[in-house]
Amino acid sequence: MPRPLGELEDAVMTRVWKWNRPVTVREVLEDLQQERSIAYTTVMTVLDNLHQKGWVRREAEGRAYRYEAVSTRAAYAAALMNDAWAQSDNPAAALVAFFEMMSDEQRQTLRDAVRIAQGPQDVGESAEPAENPENPENPQENVAEKGEEKNPAATEERTGR
Repeated sequence: MPRPLGELEDAVMTRVWKWNRPVTVREVLEDLQQERSIAYTTVMTVLDNLHQKGWVRREAEGRAYRYEAVSTRAAYAAALMNDAWAQSDNPAAALVAFFEMMSDEQRQTLRDAVRIAQGPQDVGESAEPAENPENPENPQENVAEKGEEKNPAATEERTGR
């Protein structure tokens, strides 16, 4: 379970994620000092803690280190959302409540994300299963039962071949 980053950890990681390259304590310090008064040793300690927690990796460069994010901000946000959802005693209700909090723009972004996660569909295929003219009572019955499998990966999973 990823623990949410503290305020200063988040300020440091925001820069590491934004710059998307190995950074030094000095670079982070100079950028943070535009917003607040902060000591070099404080930034060094925060980056060391982030390294110990697995958020950044580091490589020695002379007597200093260069730090680089282990994963993306998007992956961090997704892990937090997944944890929050997993802790619910009613995941479906938690999702409904979450969706109700979303703006129309956020809901559209969610729809787009679901389409991307589902992957491309074959041309002419719809998201709904086609009705089987031989058995309209069971539209789930499909051509795979007749040996006309379109997805070789699905065949491998089912048959082990």
